[in-house]
Amino acid sequence: MPALLVLEGVSKSFGALKVVDQVSLSVDENEALGILGPNGAGKTTLFNLISGDLRADAGRILLAGENVTALAPHRRCRSGIGRSYQIPHPFSGMTVFENLLVAAVFGGGASETEAAARCTDILSRTGLARRANQLAGSLTLLDRKRLELARALATGPSLLLLDEVMAGLNPTEIEAIIRLIRAIHESGVSILLIEHNMRAVMALSQRIVVLSFGERIAEGAPADIANHPKVVEAYLGEEYVGAAPA
Repeated sequence: MPALLVLEGVSKSFGALKVVDQVSLSVDENEALGILGPNGAGKTTLFNLISGDLRADAGRILLAGENVTALAPHRRCRSGIGRSYQIPHPFSGMTVFENLLVAAVFGGGASETEAAARCTDILSRTGLARRANQLAGSLTLLDRKRLELARALATGPSLLLLDEVMAGLNPTEIEAIIRLIRAIHESGVSILLIEHNMRAVMALSQRIVVLSFGERIAEGAPADIANHPKVVEAYLGEEYVGAAPA
């Protein structure tokens, strides 16, 4: 299966602090790849390098074989990279539907007619159809998380970067988001997922990469990662050994 995203020796420092240190990884077409690591491991910085929010100091980033390392964020978005953020920041004074239209037209480059049809479909898929005319600022946390996913989908991505989309949710809400992400993946969108909820990562990921102090320390199937000695030491803790599904 061909790689959709390839990182080759990507690095980023802030002063003397190297936050991402020569990280290489790939995401295949139609793959769901999880990124694990303790706080400060460089996970969100890595996402910012992929989306273009930050410029890499070294290395290359390829999307579908195209070198996008120097592309601005909006150009990467239109090339197929959509993303969510840890804390949703919708346009609070606009309706849910208007938020999606902005993402589809300005993020995805869709025409008004195409954008309207796409957004109507996404509202249904994400469970927000009943909230279409509601102001985004009045949504519950769960629906703000749904809207964050929906806005990313409205750009028409081939690769979706999800940064701790389940943070702050209760177990029932987490299960709802897991089902939604799984449905998005099954529709043909590749997923790159950062998430501290271990069981959610295990449920959604076909493969996992683990970072520690900006370096990749492990990669493999969920069952292997859950019992990897370096991963247990750096992040998981003994209580997680065997947490992966059989």
